[in-house]
Amino acid sequence: MRIGLIWVSQETSTFNPSPTTKEHFASFGIHHGQEIFDTLGSSGSVGGYLKAADERGDVESVPIFKARAGAGGRLDSETFAYLTGEVERGLREAGELDGLALQLHGACSAEGVDDVDGYITEMARGIVGDDVPIVLTLDHHANITALMVEHSDAMVAYRTQPHDPFNTGYEGGHVLFRIVAGEVRPATAFRKLPLISHQEQYLTSAHPMKTWFDRARSIERENSGVVTVSTFPMQPWLDVEEGGWSVVVYTDGDQALADRCADELGDLAWSMRAEFQIKTSIPMAEAVARAEAAPHGVIVLSDTGDSVLGGAGGDSTMLLREMLETGVQGPALVPVVHPAIGDLLEASQVDTTVTVEIGGSVSGMYEPITLTGTLRHFGPASFEIGEGVFGGLVVDLGVTAVLEVPCGSVVITQRHGVGGVHPEMYRHLGIDPTTAKMAVLKTASNFQYFADISPETIRADSTGPTQSEITDLPWQRIPRPIYPLDAMDSWR
Repeated sequence: MRIGLIWVSQETSTFNPSPTTKEHFASFGIHHGQEIFDTLGSSGSVGGYLKAADERGDVESVPIFKARAGAGGRLDSETFAYLTGEVERGLREAGELDGLALQLHGACSAEGVDDVDGYITEMARGIVGDDVPIVLTLDHHANITALMVEHSDAMVAYRTQPHDPFNTGYEGGHVLFRIVAGEVRPATAFRKLPLISHQEQYLTSAHPMKTWFDRARSIERENSGVVTVSTFPMQPWLDVEEGGWSVVVYTDGDQALADRCADELGDLAWSMRAEFQIKTSIPMAEAVARAEAAPHGVIVLSDTGDSVLGGAGGDSTMLLREMLETGVQGPALVPVVHPAIGDLLEASQVDTTVTVEIGGSVSGMYEPITLTGTLRHFGPASFEIGEGVFGGLVVDLGVTAVLEVPCGSVVITQRHGVGGVHPEMYRHLGIDPTTAKMAVLKTASNFQYFADISPETIRADSTGPTQSEITDLPWQRIPRPIYPLDAMDSWR
């Protein structure tokens, strides 16, 4: 069987007004053809797919196009046109295919286009035809739409948070191969729930999310006719016309079974809707004070409102300002995105004292802060992550400055990178992260990379494009009524 592979991925926060451009995709690499397998063949969703193909044995894989960006605002029109144009061109030049592995995020929007993933899926279907199976592998924070369901034969989502892209690519590959071989003929049940939630209860290691995801796995084990089940707690900063949580169940031709399983999972999520809204974050001043008072570090401070991995701009200075104003000794590690940092420090020398104003230049939601400190590093920076959701990717931070200030080290990057969530970024810049007292991570849930060196994580209730107070966000497009924005008794 001849199988095409495309990977296009970006997660959108529509509350971040700064658009995602082609440069943001270039930051994580854009690849065509065989170079996709050469650079990503052993890791991530591509590596998982290739393992499944190797086990199957009768698969000729045709790598077509790969483009991935970090989370951010909507794609600008030029970037949307480029990505969809490359997908179309690549598919038309790929020749006859027996199946298509379409690896997307599922929560990508562009200027004037709410559903980029549905658009790509529909376009792919129009090119390969109705008889060629298409299987989507998706982030489980995807927003599932009618277009995505209509024009795919199956979809497989991440099964854990933190994510395991390798496993998802592996499972999605096997599902696709079985469909192509005629071993299963999927019947689909799709349920849309009028439900959203902040990100603080998204980890699948604890109730309530664990309860929901565990039940999906047990349904797969208990029913031999179930092909795959995916539960989708949509990322909570996507203000689009078809927004909301979803359940998708595929069985081998048994529509009644698919419907029963989908209804059960919809009911289960709805029964826990209030529990999904429970917050664990605390006021920023309290969070910083707790980290400073901890007997030993490195204490992770989660900047919930400025989660780069959720689509924020990474330009918040709120926690940094709190540290400086209260005289925190730290030392702290604080990442801040400031695209103009190269121009601001162009004439500066390392190991000299500099003064620079940073922050608030991406989202426009934060007050800039003036810093005076010793410049310890200045120049282009990139580093490779070998495992996890970013496994195999080279992260290009652009021009990067490390400024030593009274509370610790501020890492100022031209590009978003990964929001300081990986210690390897600091090591690459000559900083030993284990010597820090606290580290600000621009995420509300991806703490796994610091787990080996951090005894405690504290969520700070900061504001911004990814804030936990979702009822305070300026919703305009999401379908209403929807819980918790509106009082509701039933999801049906």
